[in-house]
Amino acid sequence: MSEKPAKLPDHQRVYRKLREMILFGELAPGQPVTIQGLVQVLDVGMTPVREAIRRLTSEGALIFKGNRRVSVPQPDMAQWNEIAFARLSIEPELARMATKNIGPVELERLIGYDDLLNAAIDRGDVRGYLEHNYRFHAYLYDQAGTEVLSSIANMLWLRAGPSLRVVLGRYGTANLPDKHAEALEALKSGDADRVAAAVQGDIEQGIAQVRETLLTEKI
Repeated sequence: MSEKPAKLPDHQRVYRKLREMILFGELAPGQPVTIQGLVQVLDVGMTPVREAIRRLTSEGALIFKGNRRVSVPQPDMAQWNEIAFARLSIEPELARMATKNIGPVELERLIGYDDLLNAAIDRGDVRGYLEHNYRFHAYLYDQAGTEVLSSIANMLWLRAGPSLRVVLGRYGTANLPDKHAEALEALKSGDADRVAAAVQGDIEQGIAQVRETLLTEKI
C-alpha cells in the first residue's frame, strides 16, 4: 500500500494560501486586512499567519500598516516601470532556457493550462484567468532549472498580479490577447528564440494594460 503524502505544516499551508490570495486577486492593492481577520478566514492559529505574513513581507508582497494590519502594496508608475523592466529582463530568458527541457509531457501540461485559461476568458472568470495564466508561466519557467532566476520571477509575479487583477476587474476578460499559442508552437519546434519573443510579447501586453490604467487613475 502506498503511503499518503505528508501533510504540510500549518505555516507552509497558510503561506501558500495567502500567497495565492495575493496572486489571484482576493486581496486588492491597498486593501487593509487585519491579522485576526486572516486567522478567521484561513481557520488557523495566529502563529502560522504571522509567519506567512513575515515571509510575504520580505518578498515585497505585503506591507505592514500598523494596528496589526497588512495590505498589498499599491505601485505607482515609477515602481511599475521597475517591475516591468525586471520582468522583461528575466522572464523571456527563463522561457528561452526552458525550451530545451520541454518534452511531450511538459508540452501537454502547458497546453492544458492554456486551455483552462481560454475557458476562463470565455466565461469572464477573472480569477480563473489570473490563476491559469500564472500556472502557465510558472510551470514553463520551472523547466529552465534555474533556482535563483525562477525565485526572482515568482517574487515579481507577486508584485504584478494584484495590479493586473484590478485592471481585469474593471475591464473584464473580453479583450485579453496573449501570446501563449505562439509560445506553444515555438516550443513544439524547439525554437528558443521564438519562445522568448512570444513570452516577451505576452508580458508587454499585460504591462501596457496596467500602465494605461496608472496614467488615468490610481490602482
